[in-house]
Amino acid sequence: MKIVLLDAKTLGVDIDIEPIKTFGTLTIFETTNKNQTLDRIKDADIIITNKVVISKEHMLNSPNLKLICVAATGMNNIDLVAAKEFGIEVKNVSGYSTTSVVQHTFALAFYLLEQLNYYDDAVKSKKWSASNLFTDLTYSFSEIKGKKWGIIGLGSIGKEVAKIASAFGADVSYYSTSSTKHSSDYPHLELNELLSNCDIISIHSPLNETTANLINGSNLPLLKDGALLLNLGRGGIINEGDLAIAIDSQNILAGLDVTKIEPIEPDNPLLRVKNKNRLLITPHIAWASREARVKLVEGIVRNIEEFLQRR
Repeated sequence: MKIVLLDAKTLGVDIDIEPIKTFGTLTIFETTNKNQTLDRIKDADIIITNKVVISKEHMLNSPNLKLICVAATGMNNIDLVAAKEFGIEVKNVSGYSTTSVVQHTFALAFYLLEQLNYYDDAVKSKKWSASNLFTDLTYSFSEIKGKKWGIIGLGSIGKEVAKIASAFGADVSYYSTSSTKHSSDYPHLELNELLSNCDIISIHSPLNETTANLINGSNLPLLKDGALLLNLGRGGIINEGDLAIAIDSQNILAGLDVTKIEPIEPDNPLLRVKNKNRLLITPHIAWASREARVKLVEGIVRNIEEFLQRR
């Protein structure tokens, strides 16, 4: 088998990919741009891609291609219709990052709720050393206990967030982006009701026709004073220009791990907000704990193994 890994850099240098080599000759590329893709896969039997787009043209000109392994859960970078037409199997890996994303959700929440950026700087800049108090109460913060936590998208990740938020004493409710109630454990609210009633709102839904631009200038004003909005789903779910305006005009906090275009563009309005202490953006790392990436590679190996066993 000729196996090509198109974007190894997305797996990290600390992850062992040696098991993949047991299936054949593995050619590794750290990154691959759209102009390089066809030349690199044209002789491959199996390709592994995280975000590199594989189109119908690529498949048409890769006569040996039998399996596309997606190093992720989402497969929107693959032309699935064309793959079916050409008899090419496409396999993803699901569930590997749930724990990692849930953990990062609370990391964002704690950082913003407790104003940790300010307090860390207060100590390191020696502002605290120069004060006459054993503590610094410049910014107050509240406990999660007793707060209303709304979840947009109660899938596997949303359900785990709900469990932990409940363990902290939060009153959890949710909005189903698929218009289907997924749980009787928590009350279902319509979107506007959830936005206006909840103190903390976390997004864990995929990006599709229903969720694109779901949070925008028409409903951001509904957020409560001091509300925290977290997006661990996809960047296009929130209108970033509208959110930038809201952060500077309303008393809200926002924590994002995703942006509409990644990496974030230098002229993104979120990078120009005046109230920078109200916004935290991490570069799409919620999925990427070391443990999650190990599980991801294990899933790829399993997919190749199962495919070859059926041949």
